[in-house]
Amino acid sequence: MGALATPVKLAEFPISRGRRWDHLELLERIDASGSISAAANAMGMSYKAAWQAVEAMNNLSEQPVVARQTGGKHGGGTTLTDYGRRVVAAYRRLEKERERVMSQLNRIMGDFDQYYQLIRRFDMQTSARNQFLGKVTAVKKGAVNAEVILDIGGGDQLAAIITNDSVDHLALEPGMEAYALVKAPWVILTTDDSLKTSARNRLCGTVVRCQEGAVNGEVIVELPGGKTVAAIITNDSIESLGLKVGVRACALIKASHIILAVAA
Repeated sequence: MGALATPVKLAEFPISRGRRWDHLELLERIDASGSISAAANAMGMSYKAAWQAVEAMNNLSEQPVVARQTGGKHGGGTTLTDYGRRVVAAYRRLEKERERVMSQLNRIMGDFDQYYQLIRRFDMQTSARNQFLGKVTAVKKGAVNAEVILDIGGGDQLAAIITNDSVDHLALEPGMEAYALVKAPWVILTTDDSLKTSARNRLCGTVVRCQEGAVNGEVIVELPGGKTVAAIITNDSIESLGLKVGVRACALIKASHIILAVAA
């Protein structure tokens, strides 16, 4: 590892242990096969679920852990970045240390595992499809509400409107890290860069996945920095906007539709 390498922050990544899918194993299989499809098949998970896991990890990372490549059965292969490989190596080392510490604690306190499982239930999980980790750059309080600006990297930022009480409760101030949560149905898509709207946030990129359902479809827009935005819109909207892989699109998000959270 070179001296100029970016430090790996393990707390950023939603790598599951003991849940239905093991994100760490998924990363390892992608690295070994060079294919997210092959990795998903080997783990018995769907291609869509695998991509959602990868997108979540990329969005919560300072650098992408998985990168797309041209060609391949699904329009492009996948590979771990150097940063991603270092994340996997660090987690495997952490896993060994955790097992050693847990073993010692169980010897000291025979029923420790019972209480540890209870503590694990307190971990926050959310149904929000879009999760971004960023750094607070500004907090502007008004009479009742406040505007919080979050730098999510890659030259993109998000503005959230929350109550002053929420700012105080979360102890938000410039320089601290915070999570921005946005449900996919709250994201509006447009292909017109010149369109003026009341939405405070505009994240522009390229459509990398577009999957229609019975009535609605899921569209994934990849931003220049490697992060992605997921939107749920009607099939009619997908057709009228001409949305398909490779098309430039912008995600519009109202500041009041962004939920902020901080690590406990």
